[in-house]
Amino acid sequence: ECRGIGFECSSHTYFWSQHMVNRIVTGAHYGIKDWLIQRVTAAIMAVYTIVFGIVYVVTCPKDYFEWSYMFQPQWMRTITLLFFLSLFWHAWIGVRDIFMDYIKCTALRLGLQVLTILVLIAYALWTIQILWSV
Repeated sequence: ECRGIGFECSSHTYFWSQHMVNRIVTGAHYGIKDWLIQRVTAAIMAVYTIVFGIVYVVTCPKDYFEWSYMFQPQWMRTITLLFFLSLFWHAWIGVRDIFMDYIKCTALRLGLQVLTILVLIAYALWTIQILWSV
């Protein structure tokens, strides 16, 4: 039964229910694997940010043509794609964990998870289109 997002309805209204504290691990995929993926994707994004900063300072693009020139080398497109795929994976794990923790209604949670996956896939495809069209 869907009673709210993290709130339990009973004869007494509680600000925080016991369900907010106790995680049900079944199907949530909490663990070392997701923790490690979040750290690796964060490291990839940090390294890319440094590389991008250096490339930006060296090339100093001022208009569209200079920006597109900056992304012409295959290595720059590849690491930019790696950055965005890492960003999307990192975001998926974080959003999925938030949904698992705070949305108790299974149907709503599943719907939001599917919607999130579809949006992230669309973003990934859009990223590829943008990077290989310049």
